[in-house]
Amino acid sequence: MSFLDQLNPQQREAVETTEGPVLILAGAGSGKTRVITYRIAYLIEQAGVMPESILAMTFTNKAAAEMGERVEKLVGGLSIAKPVISTFHSFCVRVLRRDIEALQIPSATPGQPPIGHTKKFVIYDESDMQAVVKGIMKRLGLDDKQLTPRIVLSRISWAKNHMLDPQELYLQSADPKTEKIAHLFEEYRKELRKANALDFDDLLLEASRLLKTSAPTREYYNRRFQYVMIDEYQDTNRPQYELMRMLAGTRHNVCAVGDEDQSIYSWRGADIRNILEFEQDFPEAKIIRLEQNYRSTQNILEAASSVVANNLRRKGKNLWTSRQGGTKIGYYEAPDGENEALFAADHVAKYLREAGRAEHSGGEIPRAAVLYRTNSQSRLFEEAMRRYGLKYHVVGGFSFYERAEIKDMISYLKVIQNPDDSISLLRVINTPTRGIGKGTIEIIERLALETGLSLWGALSEAIRRQLLPPRALAALRNFQQLIRDAQAMLGGTFVEHLDEESAEAGVAPAASTALLEEPDLMWGQPPSAVQQGEALQAATGDSASDDAAAFDPSEFENTAFDFGGAYGEPDEESIASEGAANKPPAVFENERGLSADSTGTASPFPAPAVSTADILKFLIDRTGYIKLLEAEDTPEAFSRIENLHELVNAAMDSRDRGETLDQFLDHAALISDADDYDERSQVTLMSLHAAKGLEFPLVFLSGLEEGLFPHSRTMLQPDDVEEERRLCYVGMTRAMDQLILTRAVYRRRYGTDLPEASVSSRFLEEVPAPLIEELGGRRTARTGTGYADGGHVGTGTYPRPAGRGQRAYEAGDTHYSYEDEDQSASWKRNGGQINRQKSTAPAKPYNSIENIAEFFASRGKKFTVPKTPAEEPAGKRGFRPGQKVRHPKYGEGTVYQREGEGEEAKITVQFPRFGLKKLVEKYAQLERA
Repeated sequence: MSFLDQLNPQQREAVETTEGPVLILAGAGSGKTRVITYRIAYLIEQAGVMPESILAMTFTNKAAAEMGERVEKLVGGLSIAKPVISTFHSFCVRVLRRDIEALQIPSATPGQPPIGHTKKFVIYDESDMQAVVKGIMKRLGLDDKQLTPRIVLSRISWAKNHMLDPQELYLQSADPKTEKIAHLFEEYRKELRKANALDFDDLLLEASRLLKTSAPTREYYNRRFQYVMIDEYQDTNRPQYELMRMLAGTRHNVCAVGDEDQSIYSWRGADIRNILEFEQDFPEAKIIRLEQNYRSTQNILEAASSVVANNLRRKGKNLWTSRQGGTKIGYYEAPDGENEALFAADHVAKYLREAGRAEHSGGEIPRAAVLYRTNSQSRLFEEAMRRYGLKYHVVGGFSFYERAEIKDMISYLKVIQNPDDSISLLRVINTPTRGIGKGTIEIIERLALETGLSLWGALSEAIRRQLLPPRALAALRNFQQLIRDAQAMLGGTFVEHLDEESAEAGVAPAASTALLEEPDLMWGQPPSAVQQGEALQAATGDSASDDAAAFDPSEFENTAFDFGGAYGEPDEESIASEGAANKPPAVFENERGLSADSTGTASPFPAPAVSTADILKFLIDRTGYIKLLEAEDTPEAFSRIENLHELVNAAMDSRDRGETLDQFLDHAALISDADDYDERSQVTLMSLHAAKGLEFPLVFLSGLEEGLFPHSRTMLQPDDVEEERRLCYVGMTRAMDQLILTRAVYRRRYGTDLPEASVSSRFLEEVPAPLIEELGGRRTARTGTGYADGGHVGTGTYPRPAGRGQRAYEAGDTHYSYEDEDQSASWKRNGGQINRQKSTAPAKPYNSIENIAEFFASRGKKFTVPKTPAEEPAGKRGFRPGQKVRHPKYGEGTVYQREGEGEEAKITVQFPRFGLKKLVEKYAQLERA
């Protein structure tokens, strides 16, 4: 049976339409990944296209890996060559590693190297970029509190995503702040060029500029890639769009797959117009809609479609599914944020128990996800999951490559690869402490500024001219020696390098060669600083230090290291994959990989004599990093040691994939939050943006309140509100079997002493009421609910709840009850009657002033509860919707809604900078604006 028989008619049409531009509008859960992979297989197997002439680009390593594995299963035995399946950024890195020097311009000074980036450029991450901007602002005397580096970088990224250079940004500026950012942009660009570094936006921009300005390079890739496929086309930005246009060449064999209803990344430059106006760019384009959903039940699909149908900027699709009916959409209205989290944890615990029993009977593995608009919402859900003893995984937490000790070692590797990387050099020049103080660093920075050299060049100049005190010079020489030794290892010239150093020191070459014959050097690598010192002292007649320790391989006893010699040269005809993608490594060029230039000459970079893992072990030994952590003797220190071991393991995996040092660094730089998702985790907490492309049997969509979701920053622009609605649609369509929507009536916000009342999200009101099932009991006296108009669920006004409400669940297993402040366990006895054990006195909230007083009293310490005299509330009253008011903290705003009269009156005010705030009028201290 042909694999085409596994496709529905629309999917098959998309697969078999291979020539000319094609736009595939793939609804949520409609099998777009299957269509892309089957289309690649069809081109290879049926159309006879060479695999290496097919390029497929997506946004995450996970998606690229999944596509590669599926294609391998379909056509794995047909050809040794592989199609190129990659992320945008990884593809651009490969192109730039091969051809970026085509962008260089000759220097005006005779004998000087060309101006521009070289193939050994480094990639700066967020912290590196911030360090560059901080340094520029400090040099220019700008206050980084009024204009923070994060804001500057955000505006620079915006300009790059819209392909604006500093001059264009300056000309478009309408205020002094933007003018200042334009000047900082220009300085930032100069600093990156001096450091031979690119940031993430530069990878796209420079690759696009390369193809635009270098006709031979563009023609090469046009010949090379005859079929181009773009996944998640709705999320492409302007540089990615330009890249696609240039790769398409004159054939226009472009297949764009996307869904305008899932365009949720405008804040990082995505332009929904790319997919909405595809036919304008390619008038001959064929449009194919994939409308059959294979993921969700009909109820979930109808609810999500009803929400997104309120958007105007969409092409429209009629999604349907064979999974008719299904569980209704659950809706839980919690008194506060803590109760909302406890409800989710309780429901997940019950689901896992029931699904676990079904799993033993051959059912599906239970998985649940809690989705939220902002990462700060995760705290309450984490605490609730811990209270229930549930194991969970948070996506978007602290990345492995962001940990301090990992960034230190990565920075060492960056300096070894590219000594002109000043940001990485500043991070490691005195890490661990080696006697290079702040004053020494400032002198080197000043020298670099005066001479136009990089910091590495200024450091070498300071040593040559002896511009510093002897102790500082000795420390700088040791650091310089460490980097040069590692570079010699990497180039396979360590013996020659050691002979040169020995000759300079007046030591016979035989003595230096003897260093490598020491029996302690088990793995053929350079000796530690201590061993070099002992050998040199012995050769010169000096006494050796007794307190030195040689390299100890047992530091890595848990990492299964192979202390073999240098490894063979990696295959120059293959390009290693990024992350887990493209296993085995995809052949990027049939006869030669991208490591060969367009003229067919071999790569000028020889394979390293040792692996990245060996370099890391050498650095850890020479710097004494692990020994210092062991000396701390704390759990945190040992955890950091384990992280370093894991980094070396990652380098070993990189070696096994045949990757060079620059490819290992590229992989570390291109890891994203989406790659952090663990499919084996039963409970996942993640933001809605991170959930894109994933699916779960049970999904909680939390915090459906105006100002939170949709977010307050988006409520003044219709296009922004539409993107928030698309984000809601994405969250709802992650659910396969059950979707539960939750909100809190009162929620504590930053800077407020008491929880504030919230307004139900407009998205709740857009869900048809017949699809909704209320969980946790109905509340009394609800005015303006969706049931009043018979159309949708949601609220107009909410009186303060009198109590915690009815129990959501009254059956089965022991679990926490929501209405009990002490969260004591409850259980079922005597035919279903609930018995609860309560304390004799009502429990106090865990963070109340009375609870804190009891805590100190139990330890024999005096704590007096302060008494605050009651003050008569100030401010005017009687405001009506539409009136302008002024608040002492939030400033000017417009009254949005009024509830009740007299002492209990509440008003909701829209403040431009703070969003919607619900206030008790009596205490709000409002004045007319």
